[in-house]
Amino acid sequence: MLIAYCLLLIANCLLSIAYSYIYSMRHILPIILFVPFLAHTQVPSDSTALYIKNIYRNSYTEQKAYKWLTTLTKDIGHRVSGSPQAARAVEWAKQVMDTCGFDKVWLQEVKVPHWVRGDNEQVIMISTESGAVSLNALALGNSPGTGNSGVRAQVIEVKSLEQLKSMPDDDVKGKIVFFNRPMDSGLMNTFAAYGGAGDQRGNGPVVAAEKGAVAAVVRSLCPRLDDFPHTGATHLSETVKNIPSVAVSTNDAEQLSKSISLGPTTVFIRTTCEMLDSVLSYNVIGEIKGSVSPDTIILVGGHLDSWDIGEGAHDDGAGVVQSMEALYRLVQNGYKPRHTIRCVLFMNEENGLRGGKKYAEEAIKNNQFHLVAIETDAGGATPQAFGCTMGADSLVDQHITYMKTYMKALEPYYVRIESGGGGADISALKPKTGLLIGLRPDSSRYFDYHHSANDVLENVHPHELESGAAAITSFIYLVDQNGIGK
Repeated sequence: MLIAYCLLLIANCLLSIAYSYIYSMRHILPIILFVPFLAHTQVPSDSTALYIKNIYRNSYTEQKAYKWLTTLTKDIGHRVSGSPQAARAVEWAKQVMDTCGFDKVWLQEVKVPHWVRGDNEQVIMISTESGAVSLNALALGNSPGTGNSGVRAQVIEVKSLEQLKSMPDDDVKGKIVFFNRPMDSGLMNTFAAYGGAGDQRGNGPVVAAEKGAVAAVVRSLCPRLDDFPHTGATHLSETVKNIPSVAVSTNDAEQLSKSISLGPTTVFIRTTCEMLDSVLSYNVIGEIKGSVSPDTIILVGGHLDSWDIGEGAHDDGAGVVQSMEALYRLVQNGYKPRHTIRCVLFMNEENGLRGGKKYAEEAIKNNQFHLVAIETDAGGATPQAFGCTMGADSLVDQHITYMKTYMKALEPYYVRIESGGGGADISALKPKTGLLIGLRPDSSRYFDYHHSANDVLENVHPHELESGAAAITSFIYLVDQNGIGK
């Protein structure tokens, strides 16, 4: 019993000594235990939550993206590929990146189409009921013009390409085809509504030409009724003569449809647009070199070109300046990334995708692997999610499940990660990319402005734009630290 009692006293003494030591080291031990984690993940001295909070605060207070967007829209303006304004935008973007402290900035040559609009469009509806009424219209991008004399013919209305294809050629020959299918207002996702109506603009004029029509009129892809026409690219045929094609405002589409329902209606169209020879242009690229895996790239980008109306503020000036600020913000924070982080401003997304294809061609040729490629081309409204789709890896759901564990850091900013995403310019990177990712802002008002004279700086809110820049910066930081899983 005496031996047992002595052993118990010794044990109590040792416990007391150990407790006293732990208590005295209570402020130091967490740091000691955290040091190996710091060395492995390169997390800044502040916590991840505080680091991201500072990204948002600095973006809001400095408003770098909004200041850059002001210059891009007001001093340069719209930037259709091949135009002098597009060339100015390239030089501006490179000069700005050269001042941001990136490790490397360069131009990547790409030949782009050069389509010009020419004179203001004339589109006049003529009927016995209303007489002659001018319609608000814009030629579709890539469309040929009518020439100085214009074209006049009876107009027939269709709701779908399938309806037009089912019609006898004799009912279409010599006519103007009017495509009048609205965007589906019953859908929450306006991008889905846009996609559901977009075939009539993209392929409608070719189908009409194949059936002998002399021109095409398309209802603008806009979810609301207003007087602003919306342009956009149309495809060209290599087998039949392409016909002039224009978009009319949604209000005028309603008026034209009503006139047709009341009796025979003709339309006069005069456009002088034409496609000129391709010209040399550039993608603008800046990067911060990775310290651990420099051959693996995290890409973020938007397209530098826009249509030749408005200012290209939402589409895609917002994506351009958000991409630039993401790298700028990391440099300003003194962040040393594990992977190479690259900003790519693509040329010619609107009517050819030449910039995206050229970048992917070079990346694949040089065997460059992109861990993720992020595209921001959905406007400068409040960000809601990052949408992911598979690149070279088909395990997208597993990646999303893994990434959700650290994307909790963006929950205070109401940004989530989900399936379905990507973008036009990064799509060609699929064979050499882990994940293709698209930033998804609130799209409620996006198509009110998209491809129209309304796409101006005044319709971009600074706080919403900077929220997108901060979300992208934070997302890049989290992916760089944690990867995308196995």
